[in-house]
Formats: sequence, C-alpha cells, structure tokens
Amino acid sequence: MQKKYDYRTIVISDVHLGTAGSKAIEATKFIRDYTCERLILNGDIIDGWQLKKYGAWKKKHTAFIRAVLKTIEKDDTQVYYVRGNHDDFLDQFLPFSVGSNFKIVQELVLNSGENKFFVTHGDVFDLVTKKAKWLAHIGDLGYTALLWFNKKYNQYRVFKGKPYYSLSKKVKNSIKMAVNYISDFEEQLSEMAKSKGCNGIICGHIHQPAIKTIDNIKYMNSGDWIENKSALVEDYSGNWEIVYDASHLNNDSLDELPIEFDVDMEEPDREFEESYSHIFELK
Repeated sequence: MQKKYDYRTIVISDVHLGTAGSKAIEATKFIRDYTCERLILNGDIIDGWQLKKYGAWKKKHTAFIRAVLKTIEKDDTQVYYVRGNHDDFLDQFLPFSVGSNFKIVQELVLNSGENKFFVTHGDVFDLVTKKAKWLAHIGDLGYTALLWFNKKYNQYRVFKGKPYYSLSKKVKNSIKMAVNYISDFEEQLSEMAKSKGCNGIICGHIHQPAIKTIDNIKYMNSGDWIENKSALVEDYSGNWEIVYDASHLNNDSLDELPIEFDVDMEEPDREFEESYSHIFELK
C-alpha cells in the first residue's frame, strides 16, 4: 500500500541555523509534525557567515538537522538542499548526494501538476551578495542588531502582558528602499522563471512569504524562520499555500516552546563544533 503523506511537497528556507535569531526549535517541530514526499530546503538553512565570526552552534540547531535526516529514514522523503548565500560554503561540495534521497544543488526544476517551477534561493538576483559581499556582510550586521533589539523589545512586551510584535518586520516594511527592493526582486525572479522555460518560481532570501501572479508567472516565496516562521506546502492536487508555525502569534519565551525541547537545547553543541565547524572556513 502506498504511504500517505500530509503533503506532496514542503519548502522552507532561511532558518539561519547558528544565529541567535533562528527559530530552530519551532522549525524542528514543524518538520516533525508534517510528512511529505519532497522536502526542499531552499537556502540559508545554515548561516555560515555568522558561524565564521560571532554565531554559535547549539543543540537545537543539531536537532533540526537530525529531524531532516529522520524524515529520510522514517518517511523515505526526498530532500533537496538548495544552496543560498549564507550557506555558500556548500559551493565546495556541489553537486553532492547521499544515497538517492539527499541532494545538495544550486537550483532545480520542480514539476507540480501542469506547472513547472524553477527553484532557487534567490540571491542570484541580488547584486549586493554577488558583487559586493563586504556590503552584504555590513547589512547582515545591521539586521542582526535589529533582531537583537526586537528580542529585547518583546521581552518588555511580555512583561507588560502584551502579545509578540515583529518590530524588525515593521521596520523593513516601512522603509521605501526595502519595499522597492522586494518589488524588483519579485519581478526579476519571475523573469528568470521565463528564461528557464518555467511558468513558476519558488524562492526565499528576502524573508517575505508570498504567493502571487506576476506577468503570468506564479511567484512563491517560502518566507523564513526568523520573523515569519512560514513554509510553502503543496497538496496532492497541485495546490500551494503558505502555512505558519502554530506559535506564530505567540511570544518567544521558553514557556511557549514545545515540551519535548528543554532548556538544554540552548546549550552549545560542542560535538558538532569540534567535528564540522572547520567546513565554514574552507572557502
């Protein structure tokens, strides 16, 4: 009898494992709660940029990787890891596969019903990350500082009995330059899909979940697990939607975390650091 999955395809991106802002625990629970035939990790899953300097790999980050590997072992899920800009250390391995169910790729084409989607992280459009990486790193520092302030601000809101509020998201959406960048990004990626002979695009990178039609191209962005805690899912009729983590509107306190994760998950994973951290220095 054919195995029944919750979804045909799940796409997540921008988990940024190794950073303080990563919602790794929620992302891990999401991976554990839902099954799929195809899981696409669409870039910036591991944040090599921050791990080289001031990031920290913790047990909760290892738990996410283990949850992904468990889907292969338990559910026979096909996993594609698409390289992003923050995990560009993967360039040294591309293309790479382990068995028939785990592949690291630069990009891929996904058939969904009558549609053909070009899947890319999206940084290929971003001239800052491609041509002036030093400037991108400065922007990354600013974004990290904004997320830190956002965390402190929400700790104050929790103290006052108020719900979680994404100040960082509000700031981004209020800056005209950022709004224009998102619009240009969506249009350029849609044009890229056309050039690849596809009628749809699946991307991440800008932390902005969306499903829309741009010039007859279906544009879909899976969002992120920093601010939005979102994913793209495809059912067995070829219908796509954005789903959010159940705690999307809750605060980030430890009391709100799944009970199977304890405070120890916030501790550094020394075993990982000793065994694998060197790969981030190879580029």
